[in-house]
Amino acid sequence: MRHIVFVLLFFCWGAAQAQQTIETLPDTSLISPRSCINNHYYFLQEQHFDKSKSVRSLFPVQGMSEKKLERRALQLKQIYDGVGFYNSVKDIPGQADYIDSLSNEHIYRISKNFPKLYLEKIEGKWYYSKESVLVIPVIHQRVYPYGMDKLLNMLQGLGDNQFLGIYYWQVLGLLIILGICVIVYQVLTHIASNLLERVLLRLKLNKTHGLIIKPLSKPFSLFVVISLAILMLPILQFTAKFQAAFLLILRLLQPFFLLVLIYRLVDIICDYFAKVARTTESTLDDQLVPLLRRFLKVVVVIIGMLLVLQNLDYDITTLLAGISIGGLAFALAAQDTIKNLFGSLMIFVDRPFQIGDWVTGSGFDGTVEEVGFRSTRIRTFHNSVTSIPNGKIADMTVDNMGLRSYRRYKTMIQVTYDTPASAVELFVEGLREIVRQHPETRKDYFHVYFNSYGAHSLDILFYIFFSVPEWGDELRARHEVNLEIMKLAEHLGVRFAFPTQTLHMEEFPGQPSMTPGAMDRQEMEMRMASYFETKK
Repeated sequence: MRHIVFVLLFFCWGAAQAQQTIETLPDTSLISPRSCINNHYYFLQEQHFDKSKSVRSLFPVQGMSEKKLERRALQLKQIYDGVGFYNSVKDIPGQADYIDSLSNEHIYRISKNFPKLYLEKIEGKWYYSKESVLVIPVIHQRVYPYGMDKLLNMLQGLGDNQFLGIYYWQVLGLLIILGICVIVYQVLTHIASNLLERVLLRLKLNKTHGLIIKPLSKPFSLFVVISLAILMLPILQFTAKFQAAFLLILRLLQPFFLLVLIYRLVDIICDYFAKVARTTESTLDDQLVPLLRRFLKVVVVIIGMLLVLQNLDYDITTLLAGISIGGLAFALAAQDTIKNLFGSLMIFVDRPFQIGDWVTGSGFDGTVEEVGFRSTRIRTFHNSVTSIPNGKIADMTVDNMGLRSYRRYKTMIQVTYDTPASAVELFVEGLREIVRQHPETRKDYFHVYFNSYGAHSLDILFYIFFSVPEWGDELRARHEVNLEIMKLAEHLGVRFAFPTQTLHMEEFPGQPSMTPGAMDRQEMEMRMASYFETKK
């Protein structure tokens, strides 16, 4: 704060050295915009003070007394000095027949900040227009709000004594402003620190007092103090040229401290989001918070730059229009980049997968490692990293193996053809019991059946599910079940089949035929009836 006080004192010294804003020339003929403004300002200076002559620049509104016109002439000068408006004589048109390019009329507009304040040629002479004379009190109230015009009149009533080229009342006004700014700064810093500390405790963010609270409360207090200084500065009535320079610096500092405040506030907000993200099961939230932090900071910087340009009286609407046209051309040239950006937004909204999930798709198979604004990084099972544009991921079918509640295991257990039917039946029942007893298999849904006759084996379908979270756990469970199947087969004397071929010769010299004799239908019916009779 002491640095600000030093800067203010330095600028006050500069104010004493500054020359008068409008170069006053003795041309007061009102035959041009230059002579009209010169007449008004020239006769309100201390060395040439004459209100009756200055008021000639104002159009004589019917029904308005001379005294009222003189007061409005003084208010107009206070407006010029308060906002730091100034024009060099060379910048003011000196042609008697000056025509405004926009309206094509004999009009001279003072400033774009005051569109209703303009000069008008009437009967061969230039005056402040009737509309301008009527609107002067409104503009004056806007420049000196909250009764500061009364404070200005009170200070100016203290006399014309000077100190180092500055009036005593200006020194007193400066001290008042400095005192108010210092008090407001100290009070706001204390209040903001306490409130912020309570908020951090309520959000359960473990941050030290020096790391966040002070750096955040100071720019807030400085922003308010500078805004207050901008509001009160017009009462000092320094020369308009110096006032303009001083106000320009303050208006640059105002968005700067606001930018610092919001920039640091983003960190607190994102820290809170990160804390919330750690409590959720999804790991995608943890990846989203750093991206959100960077995005918000970029937005804050861009908005801050626009505010600075606006305070420099730069027409940002023209800039935004140019950006929109350039943005369209850029969008056409960067369609893939924009597509990837929207693809990343869809991933964060739909959440088809999260960090650590095993996903498969066209051209990739691995674990999601990072989701960025442009691409998603997948760690393959070869331990390499594959970067896939988010635009492509949004358009393709992604199989998220990490969202499986159960992991399927399907195989065919093949036993030899010489295995008796009773042994097959017992073996199948034993396989089902292995599934029931294993602690990590799904008990409500599995299928174990003698399924088909293979080319060289009797095929038993073994279709089960494991309730395990990781692929490594699945492999371990498979290992345990397969070992139990082998032990059961050894215990029952069931042999596993392997590809074999047997060659049968129907007839061989000196040997009887291996083809069995034909059985008549009656004998076949008797044998079938006896088989099913034994099953009852």
